[in-house]
Amino acid sequence: MKKVKNPSQKDWHKYTQRGGESYNSLYQSVIPILKDVKEKGDIALRKYIEKFDKVKVEKFAVTKEEFAEAKNLVPEELKEAIKTAKYNIANFHIAQVETVKKIESTQGVVCWRKNTPISRVGLYIPSQSAPMFSTILMLGIPANLAGCKEIVLCCTPHESGKIHPVLLYTAELLNIHQVYKCGGAQAIAAMAYGTESIPKVDKIFGPSNQYVTAAKQLVSEEGTAIDMTAGPSELLIIADETATPAFVAADLLSQAEHGVSSQVVLCTTSEKLANEVLKEIEIQTLVQPRQDIIKQALSHSHILIFNDTMEAMNFSNEYAPEHLIINTKDYELLSEKVVNAGSVFLGNYSPESAGDYASGPNHTLPTEGYARTFSGVSVDSFVKKITFQHISQKGIQNLGKTVEIMAEAEGLLAHKNAISLRMK
Repeated sequence: MKKVKNPSQKDWHKYTQRGGESYNSLYQSVIPILKDVKEKGDIALRKYIEKFDKVKVEKFAVTKEEFAEAKNLVPEELKEAIKTAKYNIANFHIAQVETVKKIESTQGVVCWRKNTPISRVGLYIPSQSAPMFSTILMLGIPANLAGCKEIVLCCTPHESGKIHPVLLYTAELLNIHQVYKCGGAQAIAAMAYGTESIPKVDKIFGPSNQYVTAAKQLVSEEGTAIDMTAGPSELLIIADETATPAFVAADLLSQAEHGVSSQVVLCTTSEKLANEVLKEIEIQTLVQPRQDIIKQALSHSHILIFNDTMEAMNFSNEYAPEHLIINTKDYELLSEKVVNAGSVFLGNYSPESAGDYASGPNHTLPTEGYARTFSGVSVDSFVKKITFQHISQKGIQNLGKTVEIMAEAEGLLAHKNAISLRMK
């Protein structure tokens, strides 16, 4: 990690830039895949799965027998952990389910808003380098709470031609049975356009690599909604002299191991802490099985030393991190100053890893600065909010004159007439 002392605010933009390829170059790779799948369906899917994943897939849909086999292959201890996480995540998300509230805006004019589930949603689950069963929980639980009628799940098969057992166990735990052996940009194309085997959906969810993100962006331009742009994982930590260096280093490494394009940033008021964290990173990296990935991610990551925690907080809001840990003595005060972040973790004992798996809030979050304008996935992500209104005869008399005046002022006399006829 590069250490920078007192970076000038005019130079902050240098440290807010993420790594990874530009989307323009990625589009050139992804567009032919999308076109091929759109035109040739399953034939194209098989071609790309064999090309990129080195696997031959005859039938895409996971069978009942494969679900049953997977259940027996998952250790009981892991099953219990997944059930605990499911309970906590559901507990957090169920509070987001809204009841209908009717408002009488004017006497005789009653308005309300109703949440209506998106009928068909597609979940993309990363499974190239690790089986991300936690993402099934994070997407499947709010989809179920929202009441989505059809949930389609796609993930990459491993060399045996099967999907990792823990992914299937978790899917079945959430009553998701439309699971397909297909990953990468081709899976996004399949869910966007539909093929002979994989049904078309209305909205696609799920984080992954930049190729999948590019595919999601492209299909969204053709009418398939997506949750958000979610590129390589990122973490920013604000820490002062009270933070435990080993904890800070462990948190940085936990995000760096996601992928070579991941980025981690430490903003601290203590150069002593910065140096101790660097030593801890060196020690802890040695025992990590994904240390090659970690080292590449750290090569474009930073440690920034600021004069005070408020200055560090201002930088964080400029960076707009996917994950933000505030590990300072004044974390409660600083938490009130957070403007741009996907999810925030407070204090010395709140590692980002807890949020990734089991504390409750969703881990599908905006990256690459999109936390300035996007929220993480929630129950709201799986619903449409439709407004209703009922106006009585008395209500049109109370409201009508206002509408007539406004419509006439805009020169829309047919609008005015629709009111005037009723008022007579």
